[in-house]
Amino acid sequence: MPIQEIYAIAMLLAFFALLLVGVPVALTLAISGFVFGWLGFGPMLFNLLPARIYGVVTNYTLLAIPLFVFMGVMLEKSRLAEDLMAVVGRLAGNLRGGLALGVVFVGVLMGATTGIVGATVVTLALLALPAMMSRGYDRGLACGVICASGTLGQIIPPSLILILMADIMNLSVGTLFAAAVFPGLLLAGMFAAYVIILGMVRPDMAPPVPAEERALIDTRQLLLRLLRVVLPPVGLIVAVLGSIIGGVAAPTEAAAMGALGAVLVTALGRRFNATLLWESAAAAARITAMMMFVLICAQVFALAFRGLRGEQLVEDLFAFLPGGVNSDILFMLLLIFVLGFFLEWIEISYIAVPLFLPIFASSGVDPVWLAALIAVMLQTSFLTPPFGWALFFLRGAAPPEITTGEIYRGVLPFVALQLLAVGAVFAFPALATWLPRAIGW
Repeated sequence: MPIQEIYAIAMLLAFFALLLVGVPVALTLAISGFVFGWLGFGPMLFNLLPARIYGVVTNYTLLAIPLFVFMGVMLEKSRLAEDLMAVVGRLAGNLRGGLALGVVFVGVLMGATTGIVGATVVTLALLALPAMMSRGYDRGLACGVICASGTLGQIIPPSLILILMADIMNLSVGTLFAAAVFPGLLLAGMFAAYVIILGMVRPDMAPPVPAEERALIDTRQLLLRLLRVVLPPVGLIVAVLGSIIGGVAAPTEAAAMGALGAVLVTALGRRFNATLLWESAAAAARITAMMMFVLICAQVFALAFRGLRGEQLVEDLFAFLPGGVNSDILFMLLLIFVLGFFLEWIEISYIAVPLFLPIFASSGVDPVWLAALIAVMLQTSFLTPPFGWALFFLRGAAPPEITTGEIYRGVLPFVALQLLAVGAVFAFPALATWLPRAIGW
C-alpha cells in the first residue's frame, strides 16, 4: 500500500480519536487535515486551500442559510408554536392519541417554517409533554413523538440539510426542495399512523381527553382561532416554497422573502419589537457562524484526504462489495446511520458524502434520488443515542420525573419508522423524483 494511502487511513483514525477525547469537531477536521496533509505533501498541498475557502464564503446559494435561520428564529421567538399547540391539541383531544397527533401536525408546520430542531423540540416539550402526562399518556410515547416531530424540519423544506446537500452535490436547491416534499410528508404520515394504530391497540398508552374536559371547549371559537393561527405560517410556507419550486425566485431570494414574511407574521401577532429583532438577528448570526466555521475546516480535511488518494481507497472498498450499485448505496446509508450515533449531520455531510459521490456519478445513479435518501437517513442522527441532539434538547426541557431511559425507549419506534421511510424511498425512487420532473426541474 502506498504511503499516501496509509496517511489517509491514519488521518481518519486520528479524526475519530480527537473526537473521542473531546476536541470540537471543527478543530478536529482542521487538525487532522493539516497534520497528515503536511506529512504527505508538505506545504504545496495547501496552495489550493485559499481558493477552496474563498469558494465557500462567497457561495451565493449558502447565503440562504442565515436568512432561513433568521426566519426560523423569528417565528420561534414569536411563540407561534404555543398558539398552534393550544388550538390543535384541543381540537384533536377527542381522538385516542389526539394530543400526540397534534404534536405531529405542529411539528410539520414548525418544520416548514422554522426548521430549527432545538427550538421545536423544547417548545413542544414545554407545551405538550405536561398535557400528555396529566392525561395518562405513556411517557415513552410522549417523549418519542415530541423528539421525532421536532426533527421533521430537517427533511421538510426549507431545510438546511437540503441546502448543504445541494452545494455538496452541485444540484439545484429548488430541485432538492421538491424532491424532499413527498418523503417528508410520508415520514409525518407514518408518525401519525403509528400514533393512531397505537391508540387503537393500546388505548391506555394514548387515551383521549376526558369527556368532561371536552365539553368545556367551544369548538366554533377554536376553529376560528385555528384559522387565525394556521393561515399566516401556511401562507409563508406557500410563498417561500412555492416561489422556489415554481421557479419564480432563487432560493436566496425566497429566503429573503421568508425573513421579511417572518417579521410581518410576528408583527401581525402583535409580538414584534426591537428586542425580538435584535435577539433573532444575533441568534441567526451565531448559528450561521458555527456552520460556516465547520464548512471551512471541512475544506482542509477534504483537500488533504483527496490529495492522499483517499478517493482511491473508497473505490477499492466498494470493489469488494457484492451486488452492484444497489449494495454500494445500502452500504453508504448504513455507514451514515452508524456515524449518526457519534457525529452531527454537518460533519457527516462534508466528510462521508463527498467520498462516495464519484463512485455513484460514474455508475449513473440519479443524484436527486440519492440526495433524498441521504437526507432522510441523516435525519435519524438527531434521534439515535448517545449523541442525538433531539434527545439532549428534550432532556433539558423535560420534567425531572422523566428518565433518560424513557426518552431513549420512546424514540426507538420512531427511529425504526425513519428507517422504513428510507426503505420506501429506496424501493420507490419516484417518491423523490416525480415532483422535480413534473415541474420541470
